[in-house]
Amino acid sequence: MQIIQLLQKLIHPLTADEKIVVTQDIRQSATSSFDFFLLVVLSCSIATLGLVTDSPAVIIGAMLVAPLMSPIIGIGMSSITGDSFLARNSATALLRGAMLAVFLSSLMTLINAKLPFVVLQELPSEVLARTHPSPIDLGIALAGGLAAAYALTRPNISAALPGVAIATALMPPLCTVGVGLALVRWDVAGGALLLFITNAITIAFAAALVFFLRGFSPDTHIINRRLPRSLIISALITFTLLAPLTYYSVKFFQQANENRLINEVVNAEVAGMDAELVELTLSRTSGALDMIVTISTSRTLHYEEVIALQKSIVDGLQRPISLKVNQIFAERLDPLIPPTATLTPTLTPTNTPGPSPTVTASPLPPTATSTFTPTATTTPGLGQAVSTGLPRLQLYQSPNGPVIGQIRPGQGLILLYGKQEESGLIWIEVMDSEGRVGWIPEIYLLMVTATPPG
Repeated sequence: MQIIQLLQKLIHPLTADEKIVVTQDIRQSATSSFDFFLLVVLSCSIATLGLVTDSPAVIIGAMLVAPLMSPIIGIGMSSITGDSFLARNSATALLRGAMLAVFLSSLMTLINAKLPFVVLQELPSEVLARTHPSPIDLGIALAGGLAAAYALTRPNISAALPGVAIATALMPPLCTVGVGLALVRWDVAGGALLLFITNAITIAFAAALVFFLRGFSPDTHIINRRLPRSLIISALITFTLLAPLTYYSVKFFQQANENRLINEVVNAEVAGMDAELVELTLSRTSGALDMIVTISTSRTLHYEEVIALQKSIVDGLQRPISLKVNQIFAERLDPLIPPTATLTPTLTPTNTPGPSPTVTASPLPPTATSTFTPTATTTPGLGQAVSTGLPRLQLYQSPNGPVIGQIRPGQGLILLYGKQEESGLIWIEVMDSEGRVGWIPEIYLLMVTATPPG
């Protein structure tokens, strides 16, 4: 109690008139008005686009127009003043705004999946950053709530700056929930929802504490010296959230350490095979560790080498794994070593004399006969990629192998000499306009016949 009294001396209570002005401002801004929902739509649209494009600058722009600060501040004030009307309006506005943000972000993510303006091969880091809440996030929300509530009680301090700090803790997590639901990633949606709930409760508690220290109470003409029961309950709920946050933090750190160990072991084993690690994909299902390793190599790996690689990784990690290896063939070129010259046979005319001349009335002159010895060479043909209603046209490194590029419908291709059957399809070796050599199914191709000039 002595600490509370000391803080109340340092933070001078507001006068009755000042309390009325602050209360009216919060009541007006915490209602479910058209302006409130319009700002929710705009800020959610900007935040969702920033998340899927992995752009922190765009996400910061969304925070500048996010209106979710006022309802939470209203909940904090109503818990101190006992204003049931303000509490009902603030809670309604917060729930409606949150549901609208989640729905809109899910809809935008689904539209992007159907019309892939941004192809999400993997979750952006800005999305993943909001799926692992920790006690640090609680501290950020506490500081932001204290700053925002204090700024609202001081006319000479702009409330916009702390409002941005609160928007940091609210709108991006809500949009992350929508992204997770649209992608059917329950771990993403659940982690972001826990972060949003933590931030909302912590900010409301921080606002209630500031309003109490500034002299707000059920009777605005009386300055309380005792902590209200609502403030104590809010504090207990806030600090109770430390339990799941600490649990998730410890679990996340353990997983991060395990991922670091896995990367070190896999890098060391792949380097011993005279190859280079390109990508490592991990997935954990029911305690099992599934690993997909993509390596760059100048030779074809044998089955026995993959078995040995799996055994080496198991020995290094001391746990069973499921391993799949994708190979990308690469030729190492050194500018200091010129390429070896390759001899190409050419067409050579050879003069073969005819029969020797015989002395007759009509001598036969020698006949020059040109004999050509050509080497059989197949001329590459021309083709054009066509859409068959199958998945997107792709250029494969080998028949049904790793994808090395995309092909547009109507794009011209040079047909090379390779032709194989794999997975029930006929595969043709081609070269695209960028000089990439790969394989595509024959059903993707439309033969182009060169027409000689008339």
